[in-house]
Amino acid sequence: MKALVTGANGFLGSYIVQLLLKKGHEVTAMTRRKDELQRQSDLRVANGDMRNVDGLLEAFQGQEVVFHTASVSGIWGSWKHFHSNNTIGTRNVIAACQQTGVKKLIYTSSPSVTFSGEDQINVNESVGYSKKWLCHYPHSKALAEQSVMQATEDSPLLTCALRPHLIWGPGDRHLIPRLLDRARQKKLIRVGPGTNQIDMIYVENAAMAHLQACEALKEESPVRGSAYFISQDEPVNCWGWINEILQLAGLPRVKRSISFKTAYRLGAALETYHEMFNIQREPRMTRFLALQLAKNHYFDISKAKRDFGYRPIVTSAEGMRRLEESLRG
Repeated sequence: MKALVTGANGFLGSYIVQLLLKKGHEVTAMTRRKDELQRQSDLRVANGDMRNVDGLLEAFQGQEVVFHTASVSGIWGSWKHFHSNNTIGTRNVIAACQQTGVKKLIYTSSPSVTFSGEDQINVNESVGYSKKWLCHYPHSKALAEQSVMQATEDSPLLTCALRPHLIWGPGDRHLIPRLLDRARQKKLIRVGPGTNQIDMIYVENAAMAHLQACEALKEESPVRGSAYFISQDEPVNCWGWINEILQLAGLPRVKRSISFKTAYRLGAALETYHEMFNIQREPRMTRFLALQLAKNHYFDISKAKRDFGYRPIVTSAEGMRRLEESLRG
């Protein structure tokens, strides 16, 4: 098939590109800027900004499937920045798909679209969208996901959304490097008692899930217009996992701790301070971050197993072995 991947130079996007090529598909990698992807002879590269629908039309022409992974993430920044890239950008992708006759759109969403600050213990897709937003990222992604779901009701375009949680593995330029950087600066501190369970997903499993969902996405399929949690299907202790990653990198375990209530209040104070003085850099703590680091959030992925046969193909143990090789290599 002819497939286009937005955010193709990103962590997940690059793995989806390579998996598509391995399976013999004709792939167009869309990036906002020219980069190393253009040096691959078997890959077509298109440059475009999701915020400009006219700039997408030429690249989308003739494509059968679009994997939309491009987004801006983070826990700090202006609403305009997140909304224009994540929400408006996704609506532009939808419009470009509809105008050029793309058959399928697989959207990379986030479990945080359902996170209201309470523990999420083995929740499934019946849980609704959050009604309490402490961060612009999940809010903008929730609006985008709803647009994707609505698009399949309004047009022949077939859509679905996947919600991978904490994507990790070799090549990550955000989650793991940021964690290690904080540890090296001695700024990493445990929030709460350290007993919370979380879900995560190895990057290759997340990429495979996108291809599996695409294959199952048909007119009469339950995948059409559906959203799915995907994970390793084995929750881990948040701080135990963090300490394991630190150990792989040859760094000491997290020893300092702070209560959840203290962290939450500190986050609220720092948010107010940064807003008052228009400080652009991210606060060391926010309310959303405190909640993410102290609360349980793991998911029932039975729906993905049932509807498109998702199963992790790389175990967590194997993934950690590969991560160690990349960290020490």
